[in-house]
Formats: sequence, structure tokens, C-alpha cells
Amino acid sequence: MNPPLSPGEIPKGFAFAATRCGLKRSRLDLGILVSETPAAGAAVFTTNQVVAAPVTASRAHLEQSRRKMRGVIVNSGNANCCTGRAGAAAAEATARKLARELGSLDPSQFVVCSTGVIGAPLRVEKILAAVPQLVRELRSEAGAFEDFARSIMTTDTRPKWASARCRIGGKQVRVLGCAKGSGMIQPNMATMLAFISTDAAISPALLSRALKAAVGHTFNSISVDGDTSTNDTVAVLANGQSGARRIAGADSGDYKKFLAALLEVCQSLALAIVEDGEGAQRVMEIEVRGAPSDRAADHVARTIANSPLVKTAFAGADPNWGRILAAAGRAGVAFDFERADISIAGIAVCRRGHEHPFSERAVHQKMLAKYVPIVVDLRSGRGRARMWTCDFTGEYVHINASYRT
Repeated sequence: MNPPLSPGEIPKGFAFAATRCGLKRSRLDLGILVSETPAAGAAVFTTNQVVAAPVTASRAHLEQSRRKMRGVIVNSGNANCCTGRAGAAAAEATARKLARELGSLDPSQFVVCSTGVIGAPLRVEKILAAVPQLVRELRSEAGAFEDFARSIMTTDTRPKWASARCRIGGKQVRVLGCAKGSGMIQPNMATMLAFISTDAAISPALLSRALKAAVGHTFNSISVDGDTSTNDTVAVLANGQSGARRIAGADSGDYKKFLAALLEVCQSLALAIVEDGEGAQRVMEIEVRGAPSDRAADHVARTIANSPLVKTAFAGADPNWGRILAAAGRAGVAFDFERADISIAGIAVCRRGHEHPFSERAVHQKMLAKYVPIVVDLRSGRGRARMWTCDFTGEYVHINASYRT
């Protein structure tokens, strides 16, 4: 569970609110994140060719506003995807309504997001009716942020948030983020919804560079089930209200400090998503070494992470190393399997492509832990990569067999 947030973790100049507008039967389903002043904005979106209306709208808004943003509005319970012209109109109407209620702002200064069932018409009238009260309830408080984090949940079992701080020029800079995601999680950006606010002073271009770097090592290195959502978005807003000096360039110490804080938040959120994978019992960290290149290592790690046979073996804490090696072999990367080594939970189980004597009971017991590391050394180069995934259990099937009902 997330530890309670303290007031000092809330970035200056940001406010949050959430409500139940009626898209879901009983839970919070609409939230807003707003900066008091124009903020540099950056985002990464799904690579799925089936793209939801709010993703299309938000991409356009970032360009139209020249990445000077004021906030985010997000609904859960309906993805507003495959909804045609009505869905596109709903996304734009949502942005216009929020902009108007905040004082005749430019609608293009808002990121619009939706998550939930694909293909169902969005009852946008419920969202529009709830926006005025939502704006009146904006607060720069930990409780308001926590409610915002809850409002974006779908099959998540718990809200996910993380924070970090750094000092720039003697001033404290805060980075605060939340995410939703439990199923339909496969990177390539984004893999879920995540919203990050910071009071750092940084240009949109430099912020975008930092976000892409952070995403590559975190959100793009996780998988629950190999499916990439139609609505995936990770957005960050930086309003400069910390009073810290403006981050000057990617080679500066200030940028490195900020990037480290952003990485910390993204890493925490990414791992929280894997831990909360639908029906998951444990997290597996898959490290591939000795590949011909880093890209090749990533292909191998990704193939292992998405193998149903590997994931079900881990659900049963079965040290079936042959499934791991077989998955590596179909990743499309050239290597000599008779040079490969594999260890599970720190115990060698395969050496030079053959079984290494080990205690089944000892490895089984270690595989019952919440976190299980796997190291695959191909001994075919210097490339390396790391992925995080979770096991496949019967509960995953149960959740997804009845998602719409």
C-alpha cells in the first residue's frame, strides 16, 4: 500500500479534485489535475494503431498549445475508443467545459484521458454536468491528490502514487505522480495512464527529453499480459512554482538531479503496476546479459516476460528453466544456447544450456516470494536489458472473462 502523503510532497501551484459522475456504479470516476499557472507539458502515448479519441485530442492539444498546459481531466469506466465522431466530439467537449469553468482558458491547454471498456458510447453528459462542482472542489492537499489517484482506477486493487524531491540552486523541487494499470499492460508506450506534476522550472523540450528517458527505463520495461492499450498516456506538467532556477540543459547538474527524481517516481509507479497485475502473486525481474546488443537483450527479456508458459510456471513456483530458455530461443536473436546460463532467485539452474544440479525444493521455496529475480546470460556479447513482469494465475482469467459484466 502507498504510505500517506505529507503536505510537503505536493508540488507548489497544483490542485486536484475527484468525484463520482455516474460512469461507474459506485466509485470515483472523474478527476482533474490543474496548475495555477501555465506549465510546460510533455506526454507519451500508446503505439497501438487503434487509438482512442482522447489520445488523438491530447496529441493535438499539446501541439496547438506549444506544450504550455494547464491541466488534465480523466474519466474511468469508459475508454471512449472506437466511438467515432461522437467520441471525438465528447473529448473536445470535455476539454472545453473544463477550460470554461476555470475561467475561459484555452481548451488546448488540457490533456484529456479516458480508461475503461472499449467500444461503448461515452455518456459525456454525465462528465459535463460534474465539471463545475469538480472545479469548485479543487484543493492543493494530499487527500485531494489521493482521491484523484483513486478516480482513475479500473481493475486496480489499490491506488498507486509516488513522490520524490531534489534540490536545485538551494530550492526544493517536488515530483509527484500517480498511475493506473493492472491488465492490458505491455510497454511500447505507454501501457497505462500516469500523471506527474512537478514544480520544477524547465522548458517543454527538455521536459519531453527527460520524460522519454525515464519512460524507456521504467514504464517501457514492464509487462503484465503482453497487450498494449488503446488509451495509454503518460503526461507530466512542470509549472516552475518551486522558485528554483530554470534547468538550463541536458548536460547540467540540475537536469541530472531532476531526471533522477523523475526516474524514481516512474520506477516506483511502474513496479506498483506489475505488483498489482490482475491476479498476480509475485513480481519477476528478468535480467538478460551477454546478448549481441542492448536491443537484442531487450527482445529476449520481453519474450520471456510475455511467455504464458513461463508466467504460469512462476504462478506455481515451478523452477522450469527450460521454458525460460525456450522463450529466449524464439526471440529472434542469434545465440548459441549451449553457452547460456540461467539462475532463478539467485540459484544456478542451467549452465551451458544444460541443467545445473540444484534443489527443486530450495528453488521452489524461494520462488514463493513476492519478488523473484531471473538472470539469463547468453554469453554472446555485451548487451543487457531488464524487464519486470508478474505471474499468470487463474484469477487473471476470471477477471478478464467477466470484465464487461
